[in-house]
Amino acid sequence: MKVDVAIDGGQSALRLRVLPTNRTATAPGYTHGPNAADQMLKAIHQAATEAGLKAPVGVVALGLTGYPPAAGAAEAFARRVCELLGADEVRLTQDMVTAHAGALADGYGVVVAAGTGLVCLAVDRDGSWHKLDGHGYLFGDAGSAFAIGRAGLAAVQRARDGRGPVTKLADTTFDPVTLYRSPTLVDDVARFAPDVLRCAAEGDVVANGILSGAAADIAETIDAAVAKLAGTSPVPVACVGGLFAGAGEQLLAPVRARLSARAHLTPAAGSALDGAERLATAELGPYTALTVIQRPR
Repeated sequence: MKVDVAIDGGQSALRLRVLPTNRTATAPGYTHGPNAADQMLKAIHQAATEAGLKAPVGVVALGLTGYPPAAGAAEAFARRVCELLGADEVRLTQDMVTAHAGALADGYGVVVAAGTGLVCLAVDRDGSWHKLDGHGYLFGDAGSAFAIGRAGLAAVQRARDGRGPVTKLADTTFDPVTLYRSPTLVDDVARFAPDVLRCAAEGDVVANGILSGAAADIAETIDAAVAKLAGTSPVPVACVGGLFAGAGEQLLAPVRARLSARAHLTPAAGSALDGAERLATAELGPYTALTVIQRPR
């Protein structure tokens, strides 16, 4: 009997689920650099091995950070996944698509996925879609864990230099400059975001300012996404990903307070991994145009 496989590949971790047993394993996430595709394949192999994937594979659905943007690159990567897992079919798409498919059951509305990075996807009732942000740590991902972590680490350096206000953030013994040599710099910087949230909860003015700025950026992205959808009726908005899971109302409350009247925050129906499962086992619905399908010969 053939099994299907769902994969959610983020920057912090890659998760693989074998269906219908639901056995799940985790491997390292996306790594920026010229060998990103090879590293992702290595992570998929590691997760598949840890999940005990042995049966013949039918469909593999992947939502990946670092989706290959060059012409033909997605198809080439899908073929490599086919060979790696011996699959009949691979459905490859961006992680924002699996996040949306998991969060909103009927496919209509806005989903903001915030972890190390941040991306937003708006899908209208006619199936048309609009991607916002997801431009990466240098030129976008406003309000992401990376953005919060970077602002926090910059505040640490300013405080230590005497160029900025005193902040509890500077109590860390960590030297941010050492991260320049790290091959996982983006993830490492993002991992400082929980320190910022903790200090904000303790009343630190600098940390609170960073949190407020992140909330404003996220609300701005949501409102821009909602404005892309036809009509004037309320739009369901789901906030998913590790940042929201870790921060909860500490981040959601200031985001909610800044939203326009049409944007209505709603609990997500499921995770990005659930969305990958949906793409592997059900009709693709509004996500067909966003998915690369590679069938081996």
